[in-house]
Amino acid sequence: MQNVFKYFLNLFPRPFLIRLSYLIRPFVAFFLRGSRYTDPIDGKSYRKFLPYGYERVRDNVLAPGTLSLERHRLCWLYIKNETDLFTASQKVLHFAPEQAFLKRLRKLDHLDYTTTDLNSPIADVKADICDLPFKDDEFDFIICNHVLEHIPDDQRAMGELFRVLAPGGTAILQVPYDENRAKTFEDNSITDRRERTRIFGQYDHVRVYGMDYFDKLRTVGFNVEAVNYTQSFSEEEIDRFRLAKGELIPVCKKPQR
Repeated sequence: MQNVFKYFLNLFPRPFLIRLSYLIRPFVAFFLRGSRYTDPIDGKSYRKFLPYGYERVRDNVLAPGTLSLERHRLCWLYIKNETDLFTASQKVLHFAPEQAFLKRLRKLDHLDYTTTDLNSPIADVKADICDLPFKDDEFDFIICNHVLEHIPDDQRAMGELFRVLAPGGTAILQVPYDENRAKTFEDNSITDRRERTRIFGQYDHVRVYGMDYFDKLRTVGFNVEAVNYTQSFSEEEIDRFRLAKGELIPVCKKPQR
C-alpha cells in the first residue's frame, strides 16, 4: 500500500490528484470506518488512516474522509480552539485551499472567504503569491500552509503576505521544517526530479527550512510565535487524532500601526 501511494504521488501532477481524490474519497472512507482514530475536522472515526509521503512514506496519517494530514488536523484544532475565526466576522484569504478546510470555512456566513492559488483547480482566484492582486491591509486572517517551500523567492512571497494582512491580523504560515537544521538549505543546481525528492522531501520543493524560518518571517515585519500546540493534548489524544508531537505552528501577527 505504501509503495502504491508513493508511486501515484510522484507520477501524477497535483491538480490531477486533487480531482481524482474527490472521486475515490467516499469509497475509501466507507471501507476504513471504525473507532480507533478520529479526524477532529469532521469528527468521524476510522479503524486506520492511510499512508502518505513522496520520499519517506508515513503510515497511518491521511484521514480518509477529509484527506487531512497531521499538519491540517493540528492547524484546525488551533484555529478552532485558540482564535475567533469561527465566531467573529472577518475577511479571510486561504492559499492553496486544502479540501479538509474549504467547504467548512466557506459555509461560515460570518466570513468573507477567498481562496487563491496559481495552479489549484479549486481556488477562487488564480494568482502568484509573489505578486498578489489584493489591496494593502485587505485581510484579517490568512491561511497559507505548505506553500512557501515551493516558491523560489520566498522572501518576496512573505512580504506580499505581510502587505495584504491587516494590522492586528493573524496569518498561519506552516511549512515543512527540519528541527535539527539551524539554517535553511537551498541548492538550485539540483534539477533531477528524483534527487530533489531525496534531498528536499518532494520533487517540487525548492528548499529545506531550518529553525531560522521563524526569523525569516520576522524580517518582513511579522511578530511570530512558534506554538507547540500538541502540548495542549494528552498522549492518547495525540495518537487518536494522529498529530505530529512537537510540531510548531508559526502564528504570525501584523503589528498595529
